[in-house]
Amino acid sequence: MKVLVLGGDGYLGWPTAMYLSARGHEVAVLDNGVRRTYDAELGSGSLVPIASMADRVKAWHEVSGKRITNIHGDLMDADVVYGAVRGFEPESIVHFAEQRAAPYSMIDRKHAVYTQVNNVVGTLNVMYAIGEIDRDIHLVKLGTMGEYGYPNIDVEEGWLEVTHKGRSDRVLFPKKPGSFYHLSKVHDSHNLEFACRVWGLRVTDLNQGIVYGQQTEETALDPRLATRLDYDAVFGTVLNRFAIQAVLGLPLSVYGAGGQIRPIIDIRDTVDCIRLACENPADAGEFRVFNQATEAFPLREMAKLVADTHPGGAQIEHVENPRVELEEHEYSFAHTALESLGLVPHLLSDTLLTSMFSIIEQHKDRVDLDALKPTVDWRRASNDSSAKAGTTA
Repeated sequence: MKVLVLGGDGYLGWPTAMYLSARGHEVAVLDNGVRRTYDAELGSGSLVPIASMADRVKAWHEVSGKRITNIHGDLMDADVVYGAVRGFEPESIVHFAEQRAAPYSMIDRKHAVYTQVNNVVGTLNVMYAIGEIDRDIHLVKLGTMGEYGYPNIDVEEGWLEVTHKGRSDRVLFPKKPGSFYHLSKVHDSHNLEFACRVWGLRVTDLNQGIVYGQQTEETALDPRLATRLDYDAVFGTVLNRFAIQAVLGLPLSVYGAGGQIRPIIDIRDTVDCIRLACENPADAGEFRVFNQATEAFPLREMAKLVADTHPGGAQIEHVENPRVELEEHEYSFAHTALESLGLVPHLLSDTLLTSMFSIIEQHKDRVDLDALKPTVDWRRASNDSSAKAGTTA
């Protein structure tokens, strides 16, 4: 099929575009390059060097013989969105094109407003383009498990059957997000569910856990095809931080008590989840939610697994938690839909040994130790943008 990948220059967007292309789909990517400007703003960057978008597309054609159409544009510009949809005529749209870091949204007022306007308005423009041009287009939207928060009941896949005072209904699972970024994802979900009800759109909302890993079958073919490995305290994930600290012989920094449970997923499983969603589309009028995560660990257990798996071992230390969250809680979530479509998950313990440690070892001289330190405080409400770092855990 024809698939338009929004945010195709990003950590997940680029591997997804190649993965779909390699499996016979005709792929176009749309991106405005803003993720690279965040690096300049924060004074950080990918541990693994990444090529320009033009060089990536050229390299993919040289390596695979397949072409990916590269469209430069911003979802905030409705004319760009409408033009891409009319010009490429996709059957599926995969939407990664949002500011994705919770700490970035919590730096100050400016970053909170930017995150919500960019994410919500961009998605609205995509929604309206589909609604006006072709309502048969299946939108595969990347959400986040962070939309749910950490409730004291089991997390279902998007919907909840409720009986109240003798009457029953099916409602969207209650949301309790933990940052302005996660709130923007909740707004997206509600807007898209509304569009399915009133316009008959077909949408799959993928509530994704923390993605780890840097290598897929396609990114490994040529250094120019590599995707990002973020480790800075704003965009880097907790697993990347732990793995880098282990390779460098540093203590693994666990925030607070470490009982915070995080759902996770291997990058190779992420790209296959996208394929499965595209090849098995939602019905007209259906707002379908899949929980896209395969394992879950408390942070202290995650750190112990990294320490035990690393050949040189590692020490673990607990530091002050910059977030406002429960540091001890129960957490269970359903994640059967994608596995029922054929997903065969990878395990964290295997990925650490097979790729993550070796990739980090190869590029460890590029690590900026100061970038690992958290400075964004969830309790700080300010118009001052002097804070430029945080933590993604």
